[in-house]
Amino acid sequence: MVWVQFLVCVVAIGFAGVKLSRYGDAIADKTGLGGTWIGVIMLASVTSLPELVTGISSVTVAEAPDIAVGDVLGSCVFNLVIIVVLDFLSRDEPLYCRAGQGHILAAGFGIMLIGLAGFNLLLAAQGSGISLWHLGLYSPAIMMLYVVAMRSVFLYESELVEGFTEAEADAYPGLSLRTAVVRYIAAAAVVLVAGVWLPFVAKSLAVEMGWHQGFVGTLFVAFVTSLPEMVVTVAALRLGAVDMAIGNLFGSNLFNIGILAIDDIFYLPGPLFDAVSTTHAISAFSAIMMTGVAVVGLLYRPRTRIFKTVGWASIFLFAIYLINTYMLYSYREG
Repeated sequence: MVWVQFLVCVVAIGFAGVKLSRYGDAIADKTGLGGTWIGVIMLASVTSLPELVTGISSVTVAEAPDIAVGDVLGSCVFNLVIIVVLDFLSRDEPLYCRAGQGHILAAGFGIMLIGLAGFNLLLAAQGSGISLWHLGLYSPAIMMLYVVAMRSVFLYESELVEGFTEAEADAYPGLSLRTAVVRYIAAAAVVLVAGVWLPFVAKSLAVEMGWHQGFVGTLFVAFVTSLPEMVVTVAALRLGAVDMAIGNLFGSNLFNIGILAIDDIFYLPGPLFDAVSTTHAISAFSAIMMTGVAVVGLLYRPRTRIFKTVGWASIFLFAIYLINTYMLYSYREG
């Protein structure tokens, strides 16, 4: 029955994810907000809700802060390796040549936020962290930087798409803005319910398999809670909404680091990072390196493909992902 529940979640997320990207693209087209902004805010916030709910339940009911932090940072790494999949599926032209350079702004803020988290993980391990009541000082810093990032991306995108609605033809003439919004909300609700249910099904599978809790939190739970990002992003690419696809990934990573601050608020025994393993810093710095590789790819726009599959930037992304996975698995075995 656990495997049946798992399959139901995957099917629900797959179906609703396609609808979510379609109506998100319709809203972007009709409002002129731009694919990057829609991807960073709307899709990223919805597809990252499973991480939010899993994190809160991990630090409260389950009393497992390592699962909360591992899920967030593991999801950041997995989101970036999805770029490799997108590059492979983009057959007409390399992905890095199709995506707008406005994503570099969101990626840069992602490096800052993930770096802030990794830096404070190491400080906490040395007993040098500063706390405010039961909160780490890094939590309000993360939230403030997240707000600055969202405002900056919005202002940048607004300048680029000023007059977009009047200048471009309506790509969805048979669909009103109100209908698109209603259907977007309905699809988001399905993704939310299935995405919230999916991590708990995965935990049941982990118990039956006898897997280590930390390994499950960092890799397996992170994978299943990132399924909405993967399905929605691939669906957006197939619809031709490349900027929405890339924006969803970078936006989800921004939102994920913000989740760490929320988890810290709900973790009452003390600062969250004081109660977790420093091994999570491996995922944090892997995500930083992978984001840097993606930025170089978006700036350099390489057209060469390795054996006509993916570009060299994607090769580096996948290599870092494999190294990160091996390091975490080795730690688990130890």
